[in-house]
Amino acid sequence: MQLSLIELGAVEPGQAGSQTIQNMIHTAQQIEAWGYSRFWLAEHHNTANFISRAPEVTIPLIAAHTSRIRVGSGSVLLNHYSPFKVAEVFTLLADMFPGRIDMGIGRATTGPVSDFALQRNRSFQQRTDDSEEQLAELINWLTDGFDEGHAFRQAKVSFSPKNLPEFWLLGSSPWSAYTAGSLGLNYAFAGFINPAQAHVNALRYRDNFVQADHGLGGVKPRLILSLSIYCADSLEEAGQLAAPMIVMMHRLRQGDITSALENQERAVQLLGAVPTQSALGDPTLPPQYLIGTPETIQRDLHAIATAFETDEIMVQCISNNPSTRLRCLELLSQAFKLAG
Repeated sequence: MQLSLIELGAVEPGQAGSQTIQNMIHTAQQIEAWGYSRFWLAEHHNTANFISRAPEVTIPLIAAHTSRIRVGSGSVLLNHYSPFKVAEVFTLLADMFPGRIDMGIGRATTGPVSDFALQRNRSFQQRTDDSEEQLAELINWLTDGFDEGHAFRQAKVSFSPKNLPEFWLLGSSPWSAYTAGSLGLNYAFAGFINPAQAHVNALRYRDNFVQADHGLGGVKPRLILSLSIYCADSLEEAGQLAAPMIVMMHRLRQGDITSALENQERAVQLLGAVPTQSALGDPTLPPQYLIGTPETIQRDLHAIATAFETDEIMVQCISNNPSTRLRCLELLSQAFKLAG
C-alpha cells in the first residue's frame, strides 16, 4: 500500500508564519525519506489555523527542498480562478520539476465574504455553479482540446503536452464522483469530510468511469481515499494527538472559523476525556477519525483499502505539535514498510 500526506500548515499558537513554513519543509523531507508517495498542499482561506492558502506558491518551495516525492495541490479551488491561469501555473511547475507535480483540482466555498473577495468582478456576487464548465475548459487548455472556431484557439500556450502535471479531481460529493468518472479522470475522495458517503461515491466513480481521449486519466478508475489518521505508540497518545482536530471540527460546525487550534492538553480538557475509536466494523464505513496504534491502524487501513479497491491512502493528520505529528507519520511508515 502507498501512503501520502495532505498538508494544511497548522500554525502553532504564537508561531511566526516563517516557522510554520519551515515545519512544512521539514515534514516533506522526512516523509520523503520514510517512503511516502505524495505531499499535497491544501488551499484554505479565512482561517486562523492554517497557512496553506496558496498551494501554487508552496509547491515549488517543497519540490525544491525534496528530490523524489510527488508534490501537488490538494486542491486548487477552481471555482475562484481562471482555468487558463491555473493551466499556465501548473504546466510551468511541471517544467520546473518534471515528473513530480500533481494538479489536484476541486471546488469549495470559503465563506460569503472571502468568496466575494476572491472574485475578479465585484459588480455582482456570483451564486451560479459553473464547475463543470470550468473543469472542461481547464482540460481543454491542458490538451489543446478547443474546437476549431473557438475563441480560445487564438491563445498561444507555451507548454509541452509531453510534460503535463498528473491530474486529479478532488471532492467529497456525488457530483465530484460522477464527474471524475464520466470525464475519465483520477479521483481523490475526502473521506475525512464525508466518511458515511465515501464508499457509495467510490462506487459511483467506478460505475460511471469512461476512458477519455484527453489522456489526463488512465484506462481504468484510479482512486485515492483520504482519511483523518492519528497514530501513536499508545492509544491514549493517539487520542491526545487527535483531540485538537476534533475540537476544531466541533467549532467549525458551529460556524466558528476564527479560533486558533488548541494544544493537546487544552483540547482534551474541552472534550472532557481523551478521544478514542471504537473497533472498526464495516470497512466500507470508515470512522471520522482513525485513532490507534501502528498495529490497529495497519489492520484497519488494509481492510478499508480492500473494501475501496484502492492501493493509496492520503493521510490527513492535523496537529500544531510538529514532533508528535512526525512521530505519527513515522510510525505509519514503519507499519506499512514504506521505505523498503
